Amino acid sequence: MKAPTLENNRARLSLIDLSNYKHLEAIAQEKDLIFYSPSDISTPEKLRAYVQLAVDGYYHKTIIPFIIYDKEKEAYAGSTRFGLINWKNKLLHIGWTWIGHDFQGTGLNTNMKFLMLQYAFETLEFEKVEFRIDERNKKSRRAVEKLGATLEGILRKDVLMKDGFRRSTCCYGILKDEWPQIKQKLLSVIA
Repeated sequence: MKAPTLENNRARLSLIDLSNYKHLEAIAQEKDLIFYSPSDISTPEKLRAYVQLAVDGYYHKTIIPFIIYDKEKEAYAGSTRFGLINWKNKLLHIGWTWIGHDFQGTGLNTNMKFLMLQYAFETLEFEKVEFRIDERNKKSRRAVEKLGATLEGILRKDVLMKDGFRRSTCCYGILKDEWPQIKQKLLSVIA
């Protein structure tokens, strides 16, 4: 599987690996950047381990991890990925997304998600894209709802967090037959 580079006027998503992840070391240490994630990227060593797990998943064809470059700000902004890729059932998750505080609320995330949804539905021809979000993370929930994803249910206390808290996870989805309408809406937003 050759890693795609997904790109528009605002964002470029390319494969993150051990040769380029260091562009994200300063951003990864920003306070509360991934507060709602069970992952830990707070030190250079933990960030490297996080990227190594993603790279391993890429070689096992279950993950496509990206480094995010903001073309408007001419800077690396964070990371995102396709994960839990189920090739047989044509289903994948978009998530593990974190972008630096300076990039939040700028439209970068909408551009990234558009590129990822377009690739999942139009190139991979998948049937469904899912998003899993901590129930407490209102900002991320609003963002996927604005994309057009539907809340399908909540998995109660299903993920153990770094601090020992058991979070409940909101499951959102977009179906392939919903994509054309969502695509038109998003194109009007990112244009």
